[in-house]
Amino acid sequence: MSLSFVNKVQECARFIQERMQVRPVAGMITGTGLSDTLTDLVVHQVFPYAGLPHFPQATVDSHKGSLVQGTLNGRDLLVFQGRIHMYEGYSPQLVTFPVRLLQALGVPMLILTNAAGGINLDFSAGDIMLIRDHINLTGQNPLAGPHEESFGLRFPDMTRVYDPDLGRCLVDIAAQEKIQLHAGVYAGLLGPSLETPAETRFLKNSGADAVGFSTVMEAIAGVQAGMKILGVSLITNINDPDAPEQTTLEAVVGTAAKASDKLNRMITGFVGQLA
Repeated sequence: MSLSFVNKVQECARFIQERMQVRPVAGMITGTGLSDTLTDLVVHQVFPYAGLPHFPQATVDSHKGSLVQGTLNGRDLLVFQGRIHMYEGYSPQLVTFPVRLLQALGVPMLILTNAAGGINLDFSAGDIMLIRDHINLTGQNPLAGPHEESFGLRFPDMTRVYDPDLGRCLVDIAAQEKIQLHAGVYAGLLGPSLETPAETRFLKNSGADAVGFSTVMEAIAGVQAGMKILGVSLITNINDPDAPEQTTLEAVVGTAAKASDKLNRMITGFVGQLA
């Protein structure tokens, strides 16, 4: 008989617990081109996704596909270097496997990073945005289907997805590091095709400041799991519907790489403030 999703998560969690003697204060999922963002991370163990029981495989070149257990600024972390997307053919449930794994391991905090297109024309490529809220435009939800009581409430409240206290902490760190930090709303789409000018105009009118193909599924699962969530977007290009410019994955990855030092400094300082 095939294992249920929750049993697969538990089996993967046991595999990691048998090999890890620490309890991380947070888990982090990295976005496109951001797998190696945390250059200050002291790596203790690396678990390739291919070696983790039941773990879905990252199929996008810019997502490394490894779970790293390490220490950052004196705090123990689990870092998923590369994420799983629905546009790869995965279900919303499988996209949230990393979040459910952190939940099973008792990790209380989730840091979500992504590479995003800027819709707010006050932004520039290479800027960083603190996610204050999101708009789920994927037409999907990881909580749909049979309810698993061990995961949390069937109808979790979504009025405070991204923890305000964590956001204020990141704002303070950015000021200390003299890094400009915007704040705004992230729109999550299914992808992988990029937005048309008409779609960009719609997103702008809906109140979105940035757009991407990730994050919202993981955030929803994190809320149900009772985690505190910090969300950060690295703006890789600007989408102006009145002056559209073509972009490529290679350009997105290149911009992410150039700006990742700022993100490393911010996350390193932020993690150092955690209890």
